[in-house]
Amino acid sequence: MVSATNVDATAVNTVGWLSSPETSIVVPVYQRQYRWDIGGCEQLLADIRAVADSDDRQMHFIGSILSAVNTEDPSGELVLIDGQQRITTLMLLAAALHHTVRATLPEMAAEVERVLVRAADPSRTKLRPHRAWAAAFRAVVLDAHSDDDARDTRFDDNYSFFRSQVSLEEAPRIWRGLQKLEHVSITLGAGANAQQIFESLNSTGEPLRDHELIHNYVLMGLSHDEQTEIEDGFWVPIEQNTGDAIAAFWRHYLVMRTGREVATVGERGVYDAFRAEFPRLDLAQLRSDAAEWKAYSEIYRVLLDPAHESDRDIARQIGFLNTFGRGMYPLVMRAYGDYLTDAAQKPQLVRTLEYVQALQLRRTVVGLTNERLVARLCRSRSIGQDELERAISRITPSDERVRVGLKYSELPHAAYVLHRLAGIDAPAGASDLELEWIFPPAPSQAWSGDGSREWSQYTEDEQNSHRALAKTLGNLTLLEEGLAERAADRSFPEKRDTVYPRSAVNLSTELASVPAWNTAAISARSSALGESFIEIWAKPPVVAIDDDGLTPILDAKRRRGWPRGWQREWDYVEYCGEHWEVYDVKYLFNRVFKRLWADSRESVVAFSARRGGPVYGAQSWNGQWDALDDAHFLYMGWDSRYMLTALQGVLDEAGLASEVFVKYSYTGNAMP
Repeated sequence: MVSATNVDATAVNTVGWLSSPETSIVVPVYQRQYRWDIGGCEQLLADIRAVADSDDRQMHFIGSILSAVNTEDPSGELVLIDGQQRITTLMLLAAALHHTVRATLPEMAAEVERVLVRAADPSRTKLRPHRAWAAAFRAVVLDAHSDDDARDTRFDDNYSFFRSQVSLEEAPRIWRGLQKLEHVSITLGAGANAQQIFESLNSTGEPLRDHELIHNYVLMGLSHDEQTEIEDGFWVPIEQNTGDAIAAFWRHYLVMRTGREVATVGERGVYDAFRAEFPRLDLAQLRSDAAEWKAYSEIYRVLLDPAHESDRDIARQIGFLNTFGRGMYPLVMRAYGDYLTDAAQKPQLVRTLEYVQALQLRRTVVGLTNERLVARLCRSRSIGQDELERAISRITPSDERVRVGLKYSELPHAAYVLHRLAGIDAPAGASDLELEWIFPPAPSQAWSGDGSREWSQYTEDEQNSHRALAKTLGNLTLLEEGLAERAADRSFPEKRDTVYPRSAVNLSTELASVPAWNTAAISARSSALGESFIEIWAKPPVVAIDDDGLTPILDAKRRRGWPRGWQREWDYVEYCGEHWEVYDVKYLFNRVFKRLWADSRESVVAFSARRGGPVYGAQSWNGQWDALDDAHFLYMGWDSRYMLTALQGVLDEAGLASEVFVKYSYTGNAMP
């Protein structure tokens, strides 16, 4: 066998490798800044706890660590090419563990210390980051902060999280888990091309997609026969039912189940949400869960293609719903599932489908987005149908706003709207009717609305006012294909006399009695059809405020780090009916925990005990603290994502999450 001369790859125990007196590591200048957030730290800690509790044969593989010998350093220092993020995070966890046990468990502390500092000089850390942030890392690992030091780095954030989670009682368990980590250590010789090897490790093939990660997670650890059972009995039917939409299915299923938005951009949001919802999948539980997944995939199949639904009324409403895309599928999946269990719930399902269409259409008419609505509606429906209808009413624009929007704004989903106004059951794409502009958006110079004046004779103001109303409800109708061809580019009197009377669509035949077509006629028709519009796409008959500008705290956007503008993310906060001039998550975090400490202390205690913070009985490490009373302290050094997550959690614990809203500012809407 011929051996490689420039690459040495060895499977090693990670703690043993780091503890070796010969191991010292430097991060080169070109490496990116340390970026792991608390979410990544939570997952790492969960993996370490899991392997700590497993039998002695099981280890946890953390990937490969790529380094090269630093030829400029006679001590044999390693230049870290790939693995900075993992090694740095492990160092921060080890530092938190060391500082927790150093006063009470000296033997363990000495073992952990060998991971952190160089044997020949305990004032130097085993890992030396980029010089721009080396001092900050050293201060955290060696617990060497002075009172005047800033503590707002990612090192401080993640160290504080680990310190909050690693109690003295759990320290042996964490150390046991750390000692069961393994990686492949790849060391390059002088003749190796470091960049080419780095690219090969990180860029070969397509990364696994969320649903592929879920598939692997579900089957991993099962025997071959058990994998075959789950694959053939559940996973293959799910793939068949959802087809190319399988990724969307899993996201929608998790939104339905959790009542929370699931991130999809720039991270493995769906897979992470799945693992959080299904943390342990023993075979018996897996069979039960997989049966539910399969059942909802069958519902998803119907939503994707209403032809699979035998009930004509429900199929018709699902077809209408698909006009707006799949954004409301999580809500409809649950309602449809309840209908399958109890057919008596058909009227409730149909009503829900109607209200969801009205909600989306009305909001679009008045210029509002339909994003980030479905999770809150799923939460409301979990309480009951009445609560759902109240929630829909709260965010559905009023009749008055809709009338104005219909009169002056472009009609959204025009074919769908006109089909329903005309009483035609077939969805817009399933009929042979075409959209007709009564006044054409680009008229010829000879076009006339009254038969006496041509378009070229209209004043500039008249032309502009016509163009402004061309795509509004009042100027649109439907025509059969042959009639639509005859109507193209014709003046209104000719269409009125020879085309519209021949149509079977009532919206068009009514035009035969209109003497002339001008802006007054367009506005009058918009008003008349607008009343029918409001009846068909009605709000739930529940008195509720129109709060389109407010976002429930549970749907607020979790942002990484502290992006530019975070101090003005919101205009204000509505807290249980109170108006708070609060503009950022850090202030809100502090104010909510202090308020709940006074109003609902048991909720704060229960949440913090389960979460491992952010309230503690002592200021156990250096950082930013605020006293709740003489014996309880709120740690304020978290990153923004952790703070918002903790806010949402403690408000949920107190039963107040549904009564807290944020109003995003212009800055907040523009933030990444």
